Amino acid sequence: MKSRITAVAGALTLVAITAAAAGAAAPEQAPATARSLHAPAAPAQAPAARSLYAPSALVLTLNDGPSAKASAPDRAVTLSCAYAPGGTHPRPAAACDALQEADGRLSRLHDTGTSCTLDLRPVTVTLQGVWQGRRVDEARSFSNDCVRGAFGPLTTF
Repeated sequence: MKSRITAVAGALTLVAITAAAAGAAAPEQAPATARSLHAPAAPAQAPAARSLYAPSALVLTLNDGPSAKASAPDRAVTLSCAYAPGGTHPRPAAACDALQEADGRLSRLHDTGTSCTLDLRPVTVTLQGVWQGRRVDEARSFSNDCVRGAFGPLTTF
């Protein structure tokens, strides 16, 4: 359990540093000040692109078993939906879109209608971090890998 917490904390730190660096790369414009009538006008700068929401930085893990506590994570990926989709998730843009539709919750993901076998080999996906300024910590179990994949690109990693 301690190694899982250490791995997740390290991944969250990496995502937070990446998101902070992306935010620092776009300098803010200084407020307009009164100019002399004889001073040349400064060239206008385009305002930096801003998100309507607070940055989102998440860690997703995949565990074999019916709960996240059943075993150590087999895989972990990071997902940043801050200014541009990124992270180690194989399809960050599609995963961010799916998370947007689900309002940042694993429980609101919908099955895409993929046909799967009835094998019982449970797997659990966890989602931890910050979604649009709101802390999330959620887990969802699926009866097997095929069913997990049927819930879209967010759970496919």
